[in-house]
Amino acid sequence: MKKQGCIICGKPLNNGIMIYGRGICRCCEGRMINVNEETDFYIYYKECIKKAIVQAVIRGEEISCQNYRF
Repeated sequence: MKKQGCIICGKPLNNGIMIYGRGICRCCEGRMINVNEETDFYIYYKECIKKAIVQAVIRGEEISCQNYRF
């Protein structure tokens, strides 16, 4: 079985957090917590999360919540 990688840096996921089956390594988690929202890193992290996690969340909500609106 292939080891899962971090959705931010792509390195093998040894520790960190799991959200909807996708992982963020502890190093990237720490960087995201401390990043200033006026930097390019903030935009990069936000886009990585949007690509990897948000689509799975939205698909799940459409199935179980009929009143969900965008």
